[in-house]
Amino acid sequence: MSSVISEVIKIDEINTCDLLIRYLEEMGVEYIFGIPGGAIEPLYNALAKSEKRGGIRAITARHETGAVFMADAYARNTGKLGVCCSTTGPGATNMITGIASSYENNTPLLIITPQASQDKLGKKAMQESGDTGVNIVGMLEFCTRYNSCVTHIAQFEQKLVSAIMSAFSMPNGPSHLSIPADILKGLVNYKPSNINIDNLLRRPKFKDEHAIDQLTKEFDKSRKIVFVIGAGAKNCNSLILQCIKHFDAEFVATPDGKSFINPYHPSYRGVIGFAGHKSANKALENPSVDTVVVIGSSLGEFTSNAWDQKALLNNKLIHIDNNEDNFTRSFVAKLHVGGDIPTILMDVLEHTKKRNKEKIKLDYEHAKSVIDKADFFTHIQKDNQKIIHFELDEPHKISEITTPLKPQFLMSQLTKLFPPNTRYLADTGNNLAWAIHYLNPYDRRLNQRRDMSRATNDRRVDDAGLLQICADFCSMGWSVGSAIGTALAHPNDPVVCIVGDGSFLMSGNEITVALQERLNVIFLIMNDQHLGMVMHGQRLNKSADIANTLPNISYALMASSMGIMSHTIESADDLIALDINTICRRKGPTLLDVRIDPQEVPPIATRLKGMR
Repeated sequence: MSSVISEVIKIDEINTCDLLIRYLEEMGVEYIFGIPGGAIEPLYNALAKSEKRGGIRAITARHETGAVFMADAYARNTGKLGVCCSTTGPGATNMITGIASSYENNTPLLIITPQASQDKLGKKAMQESGDTGVNIVGMLEFCTRYNSCVTHIAQFEQKLVSAIMSAFSMPNGPSHLSIPADILKGLVNYKPSNINIDNLLRRPKFKDEHAIDQLTKEFDKSRKIVFVIGAGAKNCNSLILQCIKHFDAEFVATPDGKSFINPYHPSYRGVIGFAGHKSANKALENPSVDTVVVIGSSLGEFTSNAWDQKALLNNKLIHIDNNEDNFTRSFVAKLHVGGDIPTILMDVLEHTKKRNKEKIKLDYEHAKSVIDKADFFTHIQKDNQKIIHFELDEPHKISEITTPLKPQFLMSQLTKLFPPNTRYLADTGNNLAWAIHYLNPYDRRLNQRRDMSRATNDRRVDDAGLLQICADFCSMGWSVGSAIGTALAHPNDPVVCIVGDGSFLMSGNEITVALQERLNVIFLIMNDQHLGMVMHGQRLNKSADIANTLPNISYALMASSMGIMSHTIESADDLIALDINTICRRKGPTLLDVRIDPQEVPPIATRLKGMR
């Protein structure tokens, strides 16, 4: 990929939208998600040219929030910039929930909204979106990293570059450009220059040498350490496992950090926070633990067990993070270590190796012995049996075969049915709690195969999330659009979208995008004919039982009417009888209408604690 714009464009004038597309092509962006309309038409004209030359394609969502969720998931799964657009007025306001969700989850997005031409502003133009109408820029002020209206064509390139750089600044997040129609149609007086995109987005790997020195001293004197793995630990899997081994430590994960760990690791004790495991709390509360190391976590209500001072937020805490804003929620910690997380962990390991040089040498000699090899293969055999080392709330229910299905049983069966390269998304609601607690996809990163010629779908890339969730903002319906973006990012992997019937009724229309794009997404609807989390929350809080019921709908028939393959699952036999191999090879979506027991209480006690 060339990184110099001037090598691609050799002209003095260029349409603003063509210039925008060229920048995005330079960055490797493959899709723009949105819904067209009159005011945004110039951008779609530029997209049409791009599509003809094999460049960026337009993906047409069914609702603008769905477009943002698609772009968000594409960015999460590729590390590239997610790009989405709308038309004026309601098209732009429809995007706000998705933008706010990406802001909370630190996803790099570029949002393009148009305005009426500047000569029409203040005249009550149709869908006027400037400061004299429904002020879109004002609305997005509090959920974007960069937010600006291009008021003169000479500003366009500067503001575009600023928006892109801001999206990838720390913390990552959405950037918004509001562009009047006359500027979208205009020509930029473009003077070719050596603009190196890679250089603009490259970030120095900061580290606090003093804090790292203090960190190594804390590790040296610690007797028992527990690591807490947050979502910010993405791409650090190998380094964290080395630290766990070196310090003979246990580890737990936050709900969004679970995406990046292996749940069958012998030192793993479960999830701390929303829908977490009692064994995780026990590990942190163990009196012999003198150091708790949190890596890459916001430590908000969702990830801190509702600000648990007994187990987590106390003077045993060391917080390592590349987002210093997260330190404001761990002010009780005995040490904050800011900077690039992999660099910090590498420094810790280097220090440890120097201190234990002789011991490591002995360990290496032992690793070459036949006895150790036998132990290694025994460990692999145990790991392949998928033995968990943490405590489930109701373990007996994962094997209960009843009609309707127990959610616990359903979650435990998914990883047995679907191949190891499956990517799961769990929507907000009861299904999120069931997935965090009982769905444990097998991560082959722990024991990588030697045979590199094996199909790539038998191994996961290092930064692949095993279970993707919408933490903190917790938007209902986000997973349907996000499954589309995930499937576009990983076209060779099955994507399972786990969604409640309430959430599906909010945004299930996006399933037709998967149909149109022939994406292998399995939409698994946990159908209990209720807003389940509302119902159980009311009951557990002894509140009024009101406004939580939904009609008995056949989502399978609904999908069939759209030309989508569907199945109604009412029993364990129905589930096991599914031809998963055929489903996972299908060039198009499948819908599973799974009837679950509405009386099963999800593990949501932490959420109720946070509401009191």
